[in-house]
Amino acid sequence: MRTSQSYDVTVVGGGLGGLTAALSLRQKGIRVTVLEQADELGEVGAGIQTAPNASRILTGLGLRARLEAIHTEPQDQVRRRWEDGSVIALTPLGDHCKRTYNAPYWHYHRADLHRVLLDACLDPDGPGPVVRVRTGSRIVDVDRTDPARPTAVTATGERHEADVLIGADGIRSAVRDVLGFPDTLVFSGEMAYRALVPGDKIAADPATRWLVDRFQSTIWYGPDRHLVHYLIRGGEYLNVVAIVPCTEEVAERWSAPATADELVDAFPGWDDRVAAVLSKAEGDASAWAMYYRRRDPVWVDGHVALLGDACHAMLPYQAQGASQAMEDAAVLAEELGSVPVSDVAGALARYVARRAKHAGMVQEASLRNKDFYHLPDGPEQRARDAGLRDFTGESDVSYDWLWRGTPLNDPDAESFSYPFHR
Repeated sequence: MRTSQSYDVTVVGGGLGGLTAALSLRQKGIRVTVLEQADELGEVGAGIQTAPNASRILTGLGLRARLEAIHTEPQDQVRRRWEDGSVIALTPLGDHCKRTYNAPYWHYHRADLHRVLLDACLDPDGPGPVVRVRTGSRIVDVDRTDPARPTAVTATGERHEADVLIGADGIRSAVRDVLGFPDTLVFSGEMAYRALVPGDKIAADPATRWLVDRFQSTIWYGPDRHLVHYLIRGGEYLNVVAIVPCTEEVAERWSAPATADELVDAFPGWDDRVAAVLSKAEGDASAWAMYYRRRDPVWVDGHVALLGDACHAMLPYQAQGASQAMEDAAVLAEELGSVPVSDVAGALARYVARRAKHAGMVQEASLRNKDFYHLPDGPEQRARDAGLRDFTGESDVSYDWLWRGTPLNDPDAESFSYPFHR
């Protein structure tokens, strides 16, 4: 009987979720091959937030020192009113998160975080067998002639056989499609403008200088739209995510380039500081149609399983999409790393049992926040704002529930070499 040390696992998708899975599996002694359809492995130029629940997973993989070198730490989460910028509510982050949850709330450039994970997967001195990474590998089929050895077939005819196949290939998952999993994709009616604003332009303008005086994660609430911004790379860039009703063009194309003028025009009548920020966007600003998946517990078929956006894509209203994929990865590795290959099907079933309900609750909370964030001015909006002043969470789940808990059975897998709070 083969042990976990002789497993072969193919992970389709080299994004943050796929690489976290690969690294987690590697550290269980499992041989992993990552197949990425892009010709070069990397992430788009945008920011990402990792709340304590995700930071705890990453730190448990031994990445703390590398993360400390690339992170930016916001001191507060600030909610502002669209018309005049008045503060609706303020939630402490920074040291508060580290004291309360023994894990930080950090911001990163996505490419930096991706590089840390990739380097750890490829580090010859790391624990477990080095991860094999194959780019230019677009999956067009999964051959399950032998159900115990699913084979990923690429567009070039390459075949990658393994004991387990993991579809971590995003919201438009090829693995999901070729296996005939239920179609759960839903269009939200909204799109997200994404842009990076150079920090020196923010600092040089008296109208926006306040953003670099104290690092914060800021959410502006308004009717039918909202705006999020925070600094990354120590203030080198301000990451901007602006959610507005989707245009027909973007809905049809899924994504399109955008200009600073488009961003400004999407927020008419808002506080002047919003236009001052958005007008400074440059370079690769873009608009993305926002889709999500309906809550669905079907993530596994035999020796094939889904992970992250492939099974529970969610709207960004909890900033938890990547974080929930990282939790998936940790639980998947814990299950597969503790059984012989003969119990792969059972391990994958337990993985879903442990993750589907939790991720589904976050999915639904993110969907409900779509309306919660975008209330028109009136009684409901005033009641929302009053509730946020005594903040424990947003519309459905509390931050304490979301950030404090662990998805793992083994607490040592999330222990630290030294405490965060000193």
